[in-house]
Amino acid sequence: MTIYNKHLLGYALCGALLLGSWQASAQTAAPKPVEAPKNWHLLDLKTDGFYGVSLNKAYLALKGKKSKTVVVATIDSGIDTLQTDLRSILWTNPKEIPGNGKDDDGNGYVDDVHGWNFLGGPGGKCDFTETTEEVREYNRLKGKYLSATEATAGDKKEFAYWQTVKATYDSTIAKSTSESAQLSQMMNVLMITSGYVKKALKLPANGSFNTASLSKIQTTNDTVAQSKNVWTSVLQEEGPTASNEKVLKDLSEYLTKLNNDINPDLEVRMRIVGDDPNVWDDKPHGSNLLKFDDASHGTGVAGLIGAIRGNKYGIDGVANNVRIMAIKAVPNGDEYDEDIAKAIRYAVDNGAKVVNMSFGKKLSPHKKWVDDAFKYAAEHDVLLVQAAGNDHQDVDVKPEFPNDIFEDGSGTDADNVISVGASAAKQDATLAGSFSNYGKKNVDVFAPGVKVTSVDKDAEFNTADGTSFASPITAGVAALLLQYYPDLSAKQLKQVILQSAKPLTGTMVLKPGSQTEKVDFTTLSKSGGVVNAYEAVILAGKIKGERKK
Repeated sequence: MTIYNKHLLGYALCGALLLGSWQASAQTAAPKPVEAPKNWHLLDLKTDGFYGVSLNKAYLALKGKKSKTVVVATIDSGIDTLQTDLRSILWTNPKEIPGNGKDDDGNGYVDDVHGWNFLGGPGGKCDFTETTEEVREYNRLKGKYLSATEATAGDKKEFAYWQTVKATYDSTIAKSTSESAQLSQMMNVLMITSGYVKKALKLPANGSFNTASLSKIQTTNDTVAQSKNVWTSVLQEEGPTASNEKVLKDLSEYLTKLNNDINPDLEVRMRIVGDDPNVWDDKPHGSNLLKFDDASHGTGVAGLIGAIRGNKYGIDGVANNVRIMAIKAVPNGDEYDEDIAKAIRYAVDNGAKVVNMSFGKKLSPHKKWVDDAFKYAAEHDVLLVQAAGNDHQDVDVKPEFPNDIFEDGSGTDADNVISVGASAAKQDATLAGSFSNYGKKNVDVFAPGVKVTSVDKDAEFNTADGTSFASPITAGVAALLLQYYPDLSAKQLKQVILQSAKPLTGTMVLKPGSQTEKVDFTTLSKSGGVVNAYEAVILAGKIKGERKK
C-alpha cells in the first residue's frame, strides 16, 4: 500500500465537524492558520524558520564541484511520463529501441524504455486496485484452518501464521467497515455542499474550486454559507494546493480501497496480470505502461527526488542531476511480495544506485523473497530508502513490511537500508508527524512529511501528508551526495545521512497517535534527528569513499 496519508486522519477527525457544520446554523469560518511555504521541506530552520533539510546551504557548499548523474528508482504507483517537471529527467534504457515490440537489451522486459510495470497485463490493462495482504491470506488459508485448532492442525508453524492472519484480518475488516460507513456519509455531505458552492460561484457541474475561490462568496443564504464553511474547513486542513476535485478524488479512492477489503475481487490478479504471485519464478511479467489513473503518488514521489530545479514550474527536486527509473508495483491496496522482490532486482540490474520505496503493509507471506532482494541490492552496493509507515505505531514492537529484520536471522539492521519517519515544519510539540510510525531500533531518521508539496499527475502541485514523502526527500539527499561524492558506498551514504541528522535531545514532542503524551524526539528513531542535506554534504566531504569500481 502506498504510504501516503492523504489527510485521511484529518478526514476522520473532521467528519463530525463537517456534519455539524452542515446541520448547524451558519457561522463565520475559523481564521486560516499560518501556512508553511510550498517549499518548506527544503528550507533551513535557523535561516528560514522552517525545519526543512537545509538544501540551499548544501548547494552553496557544493558550488564549483562537478557532479555525476545518478539513477534513482522509484518502486511506486507509476509515474506521469509527460509531467513537465519530470519528463526530461526520466531514465531511458540506452539499449532499448522504443516501440519495436522486442527485448533489445535481453533483460527479459520488452520495450522497458523508462522502467517497468509489474502490475500490467495485455491490452493496456493494469491491476491497480487491490485488497490488503491480510484479506488475500485469510481467503487463501481459511479453507484449511478456519475450523482447525492447534491440536488438529497438521502444520503447527503455518497454523500459528494463520492465527496472526485471522487476527489482522478481523481488525482490518472491522476498521474498514466502520470507516466506510462514516466516510460514505461524509462523501454525501461533501457532494451536496460542493454543489451549492459551485452554484454560488457560477461554475459548471464539473467545476473546481479552492480556498481562494471560497473567499469570493458573499451571501446571506444560510445553506450557501454553511456549504462555504464546510469546504473552508476541509481545504484548510488539506493545504495550499487543495481543491474540491482533489479532495473528492482522494476520498473516492480511499472508499474504493475500503470496499476492496470488505468485498475483495480475489481473481483480478490472475485475470489481468496472469501469474500466480504465490509461486516464485524468474519469468518476467507485466508491461511497459507506467501512467494510469493511480499515478499521482508515484509522480509526487519522483518530483521530490529530482523535479527540474529553477524552471519556474512545480517544485524544485532535492537532487539536480538524477534520472528517475519508474517501476510500478504498488496498487491501491497492498503490494505483492513477488512484485517488490522483482522490482528491486530490476532496479539493481538496470543501474539504479538509490531505490525509493514508499509503501508498506502488515503481513509478508513471502518475506524471504523480499529479504533476498534486499541482500541482492546490498551485494551490488545499492541503497534502499523506505517509508516507515503511517499507522502511528512503534515498529520495534509491531513491525511493518518490508523491513530489514531478515527471516533467516542473518541481520536486523542492513547497512544499505534507511527507514524514514515524517516530521513537520516547526521545532515544537508537533515536530513528529501525528501519523508517523516510529522506533528507536527500526526507524533510522525523520524527514519532512507533513503537508509537503510536490508535483502531481496532470497537475502542477499536490500537497499531502505521509512518510511516503519523507522517504523520497531522504532518497534525494542520498542521490545528491552520490552525485558529488560518487565513491561513497551505500553503507557510507546511510552512515552520513544518519550521523549528520543531529539528535534533538530535549525537544519534547507529541508522541505520534497521542494528543497529550509527550516524548523526547530522540526516542523516536535511531539517529534522533531530522535529515539535513547541508550537514550531510559537509560530512561526506571529509570521508574516503569505499565504493568498489
